Amino acid sequence: MSSQFAPCQQVRPASTRRNRTRLFLSLAAAALLCAAVGAHAQFSAPTPGTQVHDTSALKPPAGARVALVEFADMECPDCARANPLLKEAVAKYKIPWLRYDFPLPMHNWSTFAAIDARWFDTKSKALGDAYRDYIFENQPSIYSPEILRQFTDKFAQSHGVAMPFAIDPQGKLATAVKSDYALGQRIGIEHTPTIWVVTSNSKGAPFVEVLDRSKLYQMIDQALADTASSARPAVAKPGAKKPASK
Repeated sequence: MSSQFAPCQQVRPASTRRNRTRLFLSLAAAALLCAAVGAHAQFSAPTPGTQVHDTSALKPPAGARVALVEFADMECPDCARANPLLKEAVAKYKIPWLRYDFPLPMHNWSTFAAIDARWFDTKSKALGDAYRDYIFENQPSIYSPEILRQFTDKFAQSHGVAMPFAIDPQGKLATAVKSDYALGQRIGIEHTPTIWVVTSNSKGAPFVEVLDRSKLYQMIDQALADTASSARPAVAKPGAKKPASK
């Protein structure tokens, strides 16, 4: 499922791209020689996933055994494709969905959309999530901040919500979006969407990145199985003495 579509990648600085181009050219000749070793050399290795540097956010909220963690950009086409599946998964398994904003600099309206979504969150989390769904569904028709505002106004009107002249006059919502982005950078995120199944007190891996979304349900099933023991109440040992009543 996910292998059919490319995620949205962060744009590297020009100097970095030039250096990588030189390195690629210098290695190209050697790679051609290696290709003759066997047919398997014609194919690149599977993507190893995100190299995680900060694991502080990769855990479920208090009281949850399993959760989904997603860093997304509302202008990213692959984020829009992933959204219905993630929504369906959290409804099916009744697990939390921790959504973080990671608007890529190359996108001209994703930061505004993230701020708008957080404003709707202040009315209700359900309304904020409904707005995210709405923007993802209409993403192909949105190509500028001005068009985004038209869709946002239409959404607000359809839900009986009056939009203020200034969505974020003190910049608090923008600061929250920037905080999410900084967290993503500390983790090591390089593309959107980046999705993990995270667990608490698991006998397996504490977090696993979803690289193939067709296997998402299988991964959640495994996570729930790995954390099953943490959900069982402690059983008193046989022969344990009860405290004497006073």
